[in-house]
Amino acid sequence: MQTLIINIKELLQVRENTIDKVSGSEMAILPTIKNAYLLITNGTITAFGSMEDCPKINVDKTIDASGKIVLPSWCDSHTHLVYAGNREQEFVDRINGLTYEEIAHRGGGILNSAKKLNETSEEEIYNQSKVRLKEIIQQGTGAVEIKSGYGLTVEGELKILRVIKKLAENYPIIIKATFLGAHAFPSEFKENHSGYLDMIIHEMLPKIAKEKLADYIDAFCETGYFSVEETERIMKAGNQYGLRSKIHVNQFTAINGIEACIKHKALSVDHLEIVTDEDIEVLKNTETMPVALPTCSYFISIPYTPARKIISAGLPLALASDFNPGTSPSGNMNFVVATACIKMKMTPEEAINAATINGAYAMGISETHGSITIGKKANLIITKPMNSFYELPYAFGSNLIEQVILDGKVIA
Repeated sequence: MQTLIINIKELLQVRENTIDKVSGSEMAILPTIKNAYLLITNGTITAFGSMEDCPKINVDKTIDASGKIVLPSWCDSHTHLVYAGNREQEFVDRINGLTYEEIAHRGGGILNSAKKLNETSEEEIYNQSKVRLKEIIQQGTGAVEIKSGYGLTVEGELKILRVIKKLAENYPIIIKATFLGAHAFPSEFKENHSGYLDMIIHEMLPKIAKEKLADYIDAFCETGYFSVEETERIMKAGNQYGLRSKIHVNQFTAINGIEACIKHKALSVDHLEIVTDEDIEVLKNTETMPVALPTCSYFISIPYTPARKIISAGLPLALASDFNPGTSPSGNMNFVVATACIKMKMTPEEAINAATINGAYAMGISETHGSITIGKKANLIITKPMNSFYELPYAFGSNLIEQVILDGKVIA
């Protein structure tokens, strides 16, 4: 099966050679070809270039992209897409002045979602979650990481991970699963942290490994949640089962969690709303990707990740949606990119790099996703006609996507 896209106004994120990520000043460079073509063969990118060099071949399908931009699908490396119900009441509580911490102390937040999830059948959770998955696919996401963490019981965590596995089997999008049993301490373990850690390590992890339900492991390393020492224990246990770490850290406070993540070779450190000079130094010359979640900052009115500070230090940065019911109830990566430009002062080039190639790196899939490169998956966004790709973040409230292609097939 061959598909030829012709007359592309501008083809974005063109990389002749496979790269794993871009860092520092390189993030401001987004290679493009104007008046381009792209050839897809059996779901893979097999050729691209200027229309002057477009091959004259018979193909199964031709798409005329006159006036339109083509770019790789978004790679959303941090979501909690599988959950039950929502937390709209907490949204109103915050409007009325309650903080995230105050809501949590009243039994809201993560514990509220865990209660709902454990009361909901696996089938119903799947049915709710597939609606969200189909929505983000239509919004241009072509790869997504989904975490557990709203079970906080052995069966609850397994239930979420099984739903994630079923979604991956039934939809044409690559899904990476992350085990986040260390999301919060259940009420019954409030004064017995070591008891809950023992449950995670000795009961949950062996079952998850046996069923091959997770690719990564995570913990909420934060004041009032999991300490640095507790997070290290989780990372060590994950490594024993072949699960590399992707850690929530520095959302509200800086407690030297980033240094611990580097020590355990975490793939990514996510949130980073609070970043110290020491954190920046620790991240330099490492394989760990900093990940910003700007729509979480937008929704709960906390500081934004200091993107300019991170990029100016020569570091890479990825963008993700943090899609979850409490602090970022949207997986719209178009709005994530726009928010990064508007509130974090990232250029459109930097934001697109952060949401494509660097997002792929933060999921461990940069060899196959995140750029227009021969041999990579043909996961693409075709926009509506537009003046330039700057319109993507500029017209933040408009749906500028005309077609979405996954594995070479038009699916939306």
